[in-house]
Amino acid sequence: MTVQPLAKQHEADVYTEQVEIQGHIIDSLILPKVLDLITSLGGSFAIKQISIGQARNDPSYALVEVQAASSQKLTEILSQIADHGAVAVVEQDCWLVVADMDAAFPEGFYSTTNQRTEIRLNGEWFELADQEMDCGVVVDTAGPTARCVAMTEIRQGEMVVVGHAGVRVFPVPRAADPHTFGFMASSVSTEKPKGAAIREIARELVRNRAGGGRTLLVGGPAIVHTGSGEHVCRMIRQRYIDVLFAGNALATHDIEQALFGTSLGVHLDRGTSVETGHEHHLRAINRIRRAGGIRKAVDSGLLDSGIMYECVRANVDYLLAGSIRDDGPLPEVITDVLEAQRQMRRLLHGVTFCLMVATTLHSIAVGNLLPAWVRVVCVDINPSTVIKLGDRGSFQTVGLVTDVEPFLRALVQELELAEATK
Repeated sequence: MTVQPLAKQHEADVYTEQVEIQGHIIDSLILPKVLDLITSLGGSFAIKQISIGQARNDPSYALVEVQAASSQKLTEILSQIADHGAVAVVEQDCWLVVADMDAAFPEGFYSTTNQRTEIRLNGEWFELADQEMDCGVVVDTAGPTARCVAMTEIRQGEMVVVGHAGVRVFPVPRAADPHTFGFMASSVSTEKPKGAAIREIARELVRNRAGGGRTLLVGGPAIVHTGSGEHVCRMIRQRYIDVLFAGNALATHDIEQALFGTSLGVHLDRGTSVETGHEHHLRAINRIRRAGGIRKAVDSGLLDSGIMYECVRANVDYLLAGSIRDDGPLPEVITDVLEAQRQMRRLLHGVTFCLMVATTLHSIAVGNLLPAWVRVVCVDINPSTVIKLGDRGSFQTVGLVTDVEPFLRALVQELELAEATK
């Protein structure tokens, strides 16, 4: 099905459509972005009406006429600016097409963003459930309800939204509290004042816990290699971490440390290698497999310390997603990536704050699953990790470029200081 815009040809070879843009479109630079997109895509515009909010929290409004030389070009422009909240004045219901096969959308399907989105059906607007970027929209007309669905999860016979008609996006507004992450702008720099940044992150963790939110830690094995495991254990015991996402490596080396006192065969307290210590991670995996898994190893007393031990003791949900290079792996590691995604989506429900520490691939994977309103802090010694997150659409991410152990040590100190001064 080809979706045509509700465009009108007001003069020879010129097609137009009027769109509305509202919210914090000036200070968030949404209006300039929309106008720049129109011209960069070969169109032109005329601002028919504009109202700029006077106070800090006042919304602004703009009525813009989009002009293009063809109906196809106008459709292209409208589809691009729709992701920034530009909604056609002449409203119409979304277009629905029946999926003709499993695991593939109909041609022309609407591709979602990570920002709050609504679809129009029978003259009413409905918010999408399970908001996620790079998905399609499945509508249950009996409800009616609408939800984001990954391509691999679509099933033949489901009703899928096609085109941008009847879809509106609400860009994330500026934070109401100007002090929240105030100086931690989305730019990435090795020269940011680390102490002030860590204090802000600690305050955010305290607020999130006090407000009943859920905090997700996405962690890499460097947490263990750098001797930072105990810092994470303290955060788990103090109920600052509700969910842990990691790979086989973090769990394996954490368990190796608990069983043998080494990580990759190196004593963390002395920094010296142990003879045949390179075998320790395999022996750790083997012991856990013989015990029947991490939880059973904790219950039996075999595993009595470390991050995974604390997760089991505190009933912290954890998900270990594997990769092709994993040794073992541990019994709980999910080696089917699609199944790992499904379970990650389930555990992300209710997550309101995400701390990503020293793991590029896991950070990008989780960033792709998170809606834009979940606050994300990414801490890594490599600035490209944060840059890649932003490039892939996780624009809400703020980054801190630093080594893992000093960051986690200072964060725990700030959290304990906050506890002491309550």
